[in-house]
Amino acid sequence: MQHGTTGGPSPHALDGVRVVELGTLIAGPFAGRIMADFGATVIKVENPSSPDPMRTWGRVQGTRRSLWWAVQSRNKTSVGLDLKTEEGSARLRTLLDEADVLIENFRPGTLERLGLGPDELWTTNPGLVIARVSGYGQTGSGAHKPGYAAVAEAASGLRHMNGYPDQPPPRTGISLGDSVASLYAVQGVMMALYWRDAAGGGKGQVVDVSLVESSFSLLEGATAEYAHSQVVPGPSGSRLTGIAPSNIYQSSDGKWVVIAANQDTVFRRLAGAMGRPELADDPRFRDHHARGVHQDELDDLIAAWAVAYESDALGRILDEHNVPTSKVNDIADVFEDPLFRERDMLVEVSDDEDTVTHPGIVPRLTRTPGSIRWNGPAEIGDAS
Repeated sequence: MQHGTTGGPSPHALDGVRVVELGTLIAGPFAGRIMADFGATVIKVENPSSPDPMRTWGRVQGTRRSLWWAVQSRNKTSVGLDLKTEEGSARLRTLLDEADVLIENFRPGTLERLGLGPDELWTTNPGLVIARVSGYGQTGSGAHKPGYAAVAEAASGLRHMNGYPDQPPPRTGISLGDSVASLYAVQGVMMALYWRDAAGGGKGQVVDVSLVESSFSLLEGATAEYAHSQVVPGPSGSRLTGIAPSNIYQSSDGKWVVIAANQDTVFRRLAGAMGRPELADDPRFRDHHARGVHQDELDDLIAAWAVAYESDALGRILDEHNVPTSKVNDIADVFEDPLFRERDMLVEVSDDEDTVTHPGIVPRLTRTPGSIRWNGPAEIGDAS
């Protein structure tokens, strides 16, 4: 099972890679989606009596499926198997014997109870790479516990750093822990495939991804700083404490605008944009440390300046002075921003049931780009 291509002027990077996906919802299936975008054959296995709940999730339903499902399951095929039956288990083993990758996000131990643990699967397919995404990982005292993104974000310390001081820590509007874990799963799978084919003698391995650990990995310097000095960083609202200026400021039309000018050279450009070049030489603001100490004063000055302009005019002034900035866009603003069309980040795909607008492919490869070839399967496929 070596990697191959389908040929043609623009082959996909993962043409010839076969993936069996046993996951549900987001952690796991998002990893399968990314691999499918780049040409992998991804076969999604669902229990016909209890299919992936994502089929009905979301605020808007298409003709025969959830639009969220269509995005999450694009480029995949579907097969219905009851893994608790001998027939379903045998059919899955056949699929896995022909696969390069298995992606699953069951609670640890589930595959083993079904007689489908790694050691069993490697007896007939020693090259199989098995990506296992779970709340707390495959080992340790928390392995048996169920885990969702919100729980993982809380356990990892990530959620504590979100929101405003003295307020309950809010979640983000997406399942961040699930998505980050899926991205790590793809990285791990690609490294495992490379090693298998380049130096590993054709041997697969387990890619063990924990939602908690994936979220924890995003804490930047918090780990080192706490270990050294017992500093416990907390939520800082719309800014980062000591990093100034980098905040949101309200314009005259009520829109919020991010202005990020904490680097010395960029702050000097911001001072020029404000018509206050002397601020760059003010002892309170002339370097990174001073601006952090006087962050409140600086934010007040910038806020008083920004509110005099409508958001579009404010953006033009900042762009002219090469100061990083953006409106805080909602999804309607994103659709109006030409950048997302120019970069093919809004992709319409039509089939017999629906026209679905998908978020585009990330990352962009110049020789073997990904593509969205069809919407997620409307029905569970026939197992025969």
